Amino acid sequence: IFEYNNAYGDIDFKTKSQNNETTLEKFLDYIVGDAFEHNIFIVLKDIHGLLNKPEIIARLKSISEKNIYSTDFYATIFIVSAVLEIPVELENYITIVDMPTPDKNEVIEIIKKYGKDLKLEMMDDLISELALDFKGLTEFQIIQILNLAYQDGGFIDERDKSLILLEKEQVIKKSGMVEIVNFKESINDIGGLENLKEWLEKKEKIFNRLDKALRFGVDIPKGIMIIGMPGCGKSLTAKATARLFNVPLLRLDVGRLLGKYVGESETNMRRALSIAEQISPCVLWIDEIEKAFSGIGESGGASDVTTRLFGHFLTWIQEKESTVFIVATANDISKLPPEFLRKGRFDELFFVDLPNAEERRKIFEIHLKKRKKWIKSIDTIKLLKETEGFNGADIEAVIKESIENAF
Repeated sequence: IFEYNNAYGDIDFKTKSQNNETTLEKFLDYIVGDAFEHNIFIVLKDIHGLLNKPEIIARLKSISEKNIYSTDFYATIFIVSAVLEIPVELENYITIVDMPTPDKNEVIEIIKKYGKDLKLEMMDDLISELALDFKGLTEFQIIQILNLAYQDGGFIDERDKSLILLEKEQVIKKSGMVEIVNFKESINDIGGLENLKEWLEKKEKIFNRLDKALRFGVDIPKGIMIIGMPGCGKSLTAKATARLFNVPLLRLDVGRLLGKYVGESETNMRRALSIAEQISPCVLWIDEIEKAFSGIGESGGASDVTTRLFGHFLTWIQEKESTVFIVATANDISKLPPEFLRKGRFDELFFVDLPNAEERRKIFEIHLKKRKKWIKSIDTIKLLKETEGFNGADIEAVIKESIENAF
């Protein structure tokens, strides 16, 4: 086994001693003769930055062709890298082996081994729940979080889920593809929309007991589409859903994914969705989705890209097996193609309209209590008559201005 690292040069595979003076060209020229006498393995680490050099491409291609056409030559090359860079000249000679993050069973084994080494007693139900939360993190990240949890209290329990959330936030911030949203809103901040709140509370019971729900035969919740008038609580519902489920809230801005090179936008979309899956369970919020995918089906450069992005997104929603709960909001349903709204894409579609009198009363109460101005002597009936046709955002603006004037 011969090893080469772009940072350290030629490395002895067993002792890890380094020879910084050796270039990759010299290294490949030096060892290729051994392949006529022995079966050899060549490990090349982090050389993606060198794969655009013609002299490197030529040597790797030569070794690959000798394997095919020479009966007395055997050399297998392993290119180990976090970045996928494949020159066109080498595409036919390379097999991509993706190293995914540990699956649930592998995570369970990591937790059990950690507990055994430290003589910790952990119930199987706790291990199973933690394994679902750890899904998408690497073995190194999992052990780091377990170390933090153990150092904090000398044991590991369900309260340590907050540490997992913090680590997942770091993954999102480093990516730059999706945005993590900080919020204070809860389900109690929504005035009215009782059907929607009741439906979300049912999904929360599944989401927070996902391991038991899956064993019972329940499908993983896919998401929800909320359509209706502006200012009626659609964005607020997205934030309240993440609080209810106790998971991170990610916002997908499709405009941020558009790149100037051919294929870059599609790559960014795949990466953004992959990050969402990696840190799942989470809520993925796409605000004003009809504007995000505007131009679908039209002809022209930008519209073609948007149509391809939309097609990839549709397929992902349909096929995904991860615990990414999508909250999509839209003001104008007429701009969305019918295939987007059919059953199977989302668990349910909800329409939100201007609040009725009872809902407006609740909205007044919520905003006045939030600002410590709620008193029972307020003439609610008069307020409701005066605000006929107002949406939730209008009512909040009225209260803000009234308190300001009073001050």
